[in-house]
Amino acid sequence: MSTKQVEKFQDEVIIPEGVKVTQNKYMLKFEGPLGKTFKSFRKIPVNIEITEDKILLKATGFRKKDYSILHTSRSIIRNICEGLVEGYTIKMKIVFAHFPVTVKVDGKKILIENFQGERAPRITKSVGNTKVIPKGEDVILTGEVWTDITQTAANIEQKTKVKNKDHRVFLDGIYVYDTKKGIEK
Repeated sequence: MSTKQVEKFQDEVIIPEGVKVTQNKYMLKFEGPLGKTFKSFRKIPVNIEITEDKILLKATGFRKKDYSILHTSRSIIRNICEGLVEGYTIKMKIVFAHFPVTVKVDGKKILIENFQGERAPRITKSVGNTKVIPKGEDVILTGEVWTDITQTAANIEQKTKVKNKDHRVFLDGIYVYDTKKGIEK
């Protein structure tokens, strides 16, 4: 195998200023201006080395699958580092035709009340350190870990999925309409 092919199976992520990364076996701990978080790489087959301002990643094999896993882990680390500096925001819109839907937050629980006239609220949970802020007909999700915020948005969207009715007619639900970097208040 040539050196160019071997170089293809290693990559590096530059740690932004203000972010501190420490490693304990498979666990990476990230600390930044917006908070701290952990990520386990136990089940992701990639070798990780931390230098002063870089994280070096090396694939464990030389197949296409190993190349894909390498770049997935690079994206995960880059998103965590960017999130700890800037943060992320997802905006969701509450859509209803007849029964006005309200969203309330109780700690980690998200209560979706009066969805299609139901008496009991639909309950879902926020993932990680995601902040959920209901504002009128909008629900704003903010936080520093992209995977946690998107999973919370998916949980909310799935809880308001219309079942046993024609989804082309009954459009009630809570849907994502904007995603961006930076925390919006």
